[in-house]
Amino acid sequence: MSWGASLLAVVYFFLIRKPRHCSQFSKQASRPLPSLWKSDRSPKSQASVSDFNTMSRRSSRLQAKLHQPCQDTSPQELQVSASLQNRKRKAMQDPKRKEENNMRHQYEIKNCWPSAISGGISPCIIIETPHKEATTTDFSKFKKYRFRNLFINPSPLPELSWASSKDVWLSFLKKENKYSHCKHFTTLHTNLQPHMRAILLDWLLEVCEVYTLHRETFYLAQDFFDRFMLTQKNISKTMLQLIGITTLFIASKLEEIYAPKLQEFAYVTDGACSEDDIIKMELIVLKALKWELCPVSIVSWLNLYLQVDAAKDIPKVLLPQYSQEMFIEIAQLLDLCILDVDSLDFQYRILAASALCHYTSVSVVEKVSGLDRVSIAECVEWMEPFAKVVKKYPVKLKNFKKIAPEDRHNIQTHTNYLDMLEEVNYEASISVPGQLSPLFTGGIITPPKSSEK
Repeated sequence: MSWGASLLAVVYFFLIRKPRHCSQFSKQASRPLPSLWKSDRSPKSQASVSDFNTMSRRSSRLQAKLHQPCQDTSPQELQVSASLQNRKRKAMQDPKRKEENNMRHQYEIKNCWPSAISGGISPCIIIETPHKEATTTDFSKFKKYRFRNLFINPSPLPELSWASSKDVWLSFLKKENKYSHCKHFTTLHTNLQPHMRAILLDWLLEVCEVYTLHRETFYLAQDFFDRFMLTQKNISKTMLQLIGITTLFIASKLEEIYAPKLQEFAYVTDGACSEDDIIKMELIVLKALKWELCPVSIVSWLNLYLQVDAAKDIPKVLLPQYSQEMFIEIAQLLDLCILDVDSLDFQYRILAASALCHYTSVSVVEKVSGLDRVSIAECVEWMEPFAKVVKKYPVKLKNFKKIAPEDRHNIQTHTNYLDMLEEVNYEASISVPGQLSPLFTGGIITPPKSSEK
């Protein structure tokens, strides 16, 4: 025997006669294993084997059998499992069985929805929407109707570079509706009379001028006082001065750069209110107002209206561009009107617009406030006697120490408002419809005062 023949015999012995190792079987198991199915060479068996491989990936049991080490699987067992898979696949592909399964599934879902709940209609049944023809709506019939929001006035503010004018205007209107006031608070306090409020506010005006406080400070104090009185009941008249000076103390801390000291507010009461009393009352007022301390006051509305009317340089709209003389004349009318408790019947913006109307015109008011003639008619009529009296007492700009000339119109001033208020009541009495002169009460008729001639 030659050397080559002996080498082939050795190779034949090791490759063919030697049994396969378990590790080799595991490597073969990860492949399609073609050597195990060579015994059945029919095309049906080959197709079943390929299908079995796909199904074996989904079956955890078959995968466990394939990956079991050192366990020989006979071709007969594999054929039996493949035949079972073929039966299942044929059953799934059978159209009759599919319909039966679908009907059974649909029946089970329908039973879950009783007819009493769904009205006899199953949620699993698709109901076609009836066809709708595309029609165009004719809006010509609605030409005579004009829909608008009756509660929001159009913004009269010019375009602003630092904010949206509409947002700023809506913020003003929201605050106006939020901080409500009413003259009927006097009914909550049986010991108080309307003229007591006028005396208190007149005294606060005088205190503001002494300490050169701004007009905004006074009107904030007035708003705090009126809203606080709405939250209380049966306050005695001896407490009015303490409440008034406390509201001015709160307003000055909010508005003034250099607010007066607490000792100064206690000093102006001439011993009627101590520092401790003011501190205690301050906490009571703040709690009653729920710390809502940012209303849009009457003088703020007036400042806004005049600025919109006179604004020419839009980038400098925050700087006053109106006449200081006109401002103090209208402000004096508002100072007198606010002493009357009936002024609380109107919103602050309507009061400011009505006062502006007495010095300008209705068209100007509509331009700067967004309010029409009907909205301010009642207030303008009510303010008529106040305007007549104020025009008898022309006001002049005052100079204050450490106050810049361009800011002196913002300093609150005081005059004989109580006397002017009496004249207003007299003017109102003679202007009653159907009454041409004061009623004659008998006795000697005394001539009127020199200021009333």
